[in-house]
Amino acid sequence: MSQEGYDHTAVEKRWQEAWADASVYRTPDDVTDPTYVLGMYPYPSGKLHMGHVRNYTITDAYARFRRMRGDDVLHPMGWDAFGLPAENAAKERDTNPRDWTFDCIDTMRGQMRSMGFGYDWDREIATCTPEYYEWNQWLFRRFYEEGLAERRDAEVNWCPDCETVLADEQVEGEAELCWRCDHPVEQRELEQWFLRITEYADELIDAIDDLEGWPDSVRQMQRNWIGRQYGTTLTFEVGGPETDHGAVEAFTTRADTVYGATFFALAPGHPISETIAEADAAVRTFIDEEADPEGDEPNGVATDLTAKNPVTGAELPVFVADFVLSDVGTGALMGVPGHDDRDHAFASKMGLPIEPVIAPKPDGYDPESGDPPAPPDVSEAAFTDDGVLVNSDDYTGMESAAAREAITEETAGAEPTTQYRLRDWGISRQRYWGTPIPVVHCHGDCGSVLVPEAELPVELPAFINTTGNPLDAAEEWKATTCPSCGGPGTRETDTMDTFVDSSWYFLRYVSPELSDAPFDSDRANDWMPVDQYVGGIEHAVMHLLYSRFVTKFLADYEGLTAREPFTNLLAQGMVQLDGSKMSKSKGNVVSPQRIVEEYGADTARLFMMQAAQPERDFDWSEEGVRSTYRFLTRLTALVEDHAEALSEHVPDATAALDEDDLIWVDPDDPTAAYVAGEIDATVAVATAEYDDLTFNVALREAQGLVGTLRSYADHEEPDPAVLGHGLSVAIRLLAPVIPHLAEELYATLSGKPANVVDDGVDVDSAADHPFVVDAPWPTADVDREAAELRRRLVANTREDVRQIIEVAGIEDPTAIDVVVAPDWKYDALEIAVESDADNLISAIMAESHIREQGDAAASYGQDLQAEREALSRTLPGDAEYEALRAAAWLIEREFDAPVTVARASEADDAVVRKAEPGRPAIDITE
Repeated sequence: MSQEGYDHTAVEKRWQEAWADASVYRTPDDVTDPTYVLGMYPYPSGKLHMGHVRNYTITDAYARFRRMRGDDVLHPMGWDAFGLPAENAAKERDTNPRDWTFDCIDTMRGQMRSMGFGYDWDREIATCTPEYYEWNQWLFRRFYEEGLAERRDAEVNWCPDCETVLADEQVEGEAELCWRCDHPVEQRELEQWFLRITEYADELIDAIDDLEGWPDSVRQMQRNWIGRQYGTTLTFEVGGPETDHGAVEAFTTRADTVYGATFFALAPGHPISETIAEADAAVRTFIDEEADPEGDEPNGVATDLTAKNPVTGAELPVFVADFVLSDVGTGALMGVPGHDDRDHAFASKMGLPIEPVIAPKPDGYDPESGDPPAPPDVSEAAFTDDGVLVNSDDYTGMESAAAREAITEETAGAEPTTQYRLRDWGISRQRYWGTPIPVVHCHGDCGSVLVPEAELPVELPAFINTTGNPLDAAEEWKATTCPSCGGPGTRETDTMDTFVDSSWYFLRYVSPELSDAPFDSDRANDWMPVDQYVGGIEHAVMHLLYSRFVTKFLADYEGLTAREPFTNLLAQGMVQLDGSKMSKSKGNVVSPQRIVEEYGADTARLFMMQAAQPERDFDWSEEGVRSTYRFLTRLTALVEDHAEALSEHVPDATAALDEDDLIWVDPDDPTAAYVAGEIDATVAVATAEYDDLTFNVALREAQGLVGTLRSYADHEEPDPAVLGHGLSVAIRLLAPVIPHLAEELYATLSGKPANVVDDGVDVDSAADHPFVVDAPWPTADVDREAAELRRRLVANTREDVRQIIEVAGIEDPTAIDVVVAPDWKYDALEIAVESDADNLISAIMAESHIREQGDAAASYGQDLQAEREALSRTLPGDAEYEALRAAAWLIEREFDAPVTVARASEADDAVVRKAEPGRPAIDITE
């Protein structure tokens, strides 16, 4: 090791080759204690970015942790390899998407290997291979066979720039921009293939409550997107002076407000609106030129139609309004401006009446009293809460919920209705680089016919660099025969939305080589659901919703046991630079490859994992990276020095690994006892934090232990067994995050360090020792609360010594005496913490052995009463004495003065009076 740092390049190369040579990360098919850890697979864009590195370090660290805990771990990697960016890149470079994609995959795979990610590469998948997308086509057939795939005309989202249809979920923001290119999206009428996800809408929303391992924000986003609403469908008779359009249904969640309806509104795309526009130039102009659903305020145009209120019989003016959407509800609504903010704004703009029919419910209101509250003033703003009906004929005085039910039951044609924001999943894409939809359109009478399963996969033809959809230009590929009648037919030229690929890829990992089914059901039922899933919050709706849908379908029809794909979900935060997300366009990208070359993969991994909790954003810091590298260099020196010192004292000795984590500590050596206690406390805390994926806290614990061990190594005559044990524990606690260096140091502790040969690598030597990745996780039989109380005691005591020295201006202390409180004070504190008595002093003084202390007990009782809200437990008196005695060496090292720890019975009364539980008295001699 040089003075500048350890040779990370040689270390990482050595162990990556050793792992590969020993097939360390291969996952067996038959397992007894399965744990499935998965990061959302990446799109192969060319190079890894820091977001990738963070995501995959999180899953890698957790997978390694679970493996060391004894689990059989499945931790695979693959590529979300279809998609428009590869097609566009191929067009720009006059190549083909396949070559471009696999070049990117080769680059990114190499970078992942250089990061030391412990993937079972034998299970690697790429969704653009026929071996994978054959099963997309099989899945489409199964949906079709079960009546859940259909082709129909629909108004769809069309991106003119990408020249393809987009699902609702792929249109972003109020400006309705394409999620890929940020181009404004248009509406077109096209014949498309849909998967009927709405058939699962109720289960998809109801099951969200059971996803307790998901972030609340993601669960709410899913609820909002599905958008289930309970309400009433009311029928309004719509007509004009010379026309009768008949019954028009309108959905409302507030049937209790029907007496306040003062207008009726139709969407610009409603069939009646189109009919009116044929004869009404103002309506035509509004529909074609003025309607703006995303505008800041509602807008509309009057018609000569009226709509008859089915409850009141009133004739309401009909408007065509841009805030009414064709694909939401029925495309028609009753306007109640007194109790809806949007309707209020529209009515105010159009000069329409605003009538209050719901009043706030008074405290203690009795509906049977027959005395309804006064109507609210709604002239300036709508009253939108539930309340009590007013100005509503026989329903006046009823509360909103009861009135909704009664009006629905008693109104002719009214029906209780459940509606959803969710729409069926349009999977047709007019692009080349995707899964061909396995359908032939017969030129005769057969219509659209599925390609037989035996003829799957329908493979993509050679790429044609053309405008529009290249599959339309593949004339030879398109021309085929009808599977039903044998006559001429044309292949479907739409390809599937790439979210089909990712809706089930996690199942393919369990049996990626299987050739007669998409996955082995028995193995899938062993592994599924995924125990821990990690990925970006940007996939909270599309990918996760579709994955849940497909999993439920496979559970219903293909014997999958799990009905949800992911038990626990972590949405990792972004890696930022100077407060902004890293982006090529902003020029603030930090190259993972540069960091690996300069500092090593372990440094990058450790810095990123210790910087913040995984779900939080954090700022990249070059100084933080350098500091992390210095820590690893110090750790390396500490282990090497220990191994060297041990061999010098005992020739041919090894620094035993102590994997059983049981060591004997000399009871007359309080320093060794303190260090042993810190080792156990670190294990207890770090293990719990790893379990909770709060890696930053776990790593802070492990790094703190390394600091303690460094101090101990500098102490006179450290116990080699205690120091060696501590180093073994620290290395294993850090191993999930710094796997290469952990292997190197673990080998050094084993007495079998890897040999360095001319080229810096000796794989055989590296493999000839127990891998830390297979080592048992450290264990400690210690109470975490007690350990944290001991740490707090020591930290507070050291800080109190510092403050006394500073305030008193003591430059050269010659002795430091630390005195613990008398036993009766610990008993008094325990009573105060446990008691719910109003008068603590009485409860404390009720104990005779405390009462015997006289004024001292009364004074302490008053202090406890005054600080009651802030009281907390401390260690018992004997435990506090032993903890301070064991930690005395730390105070001695810091202040270069002898430290004496005494019980209350051994000290002067004047000093003892100052001692309290958790705050020993301190007397410093200059």
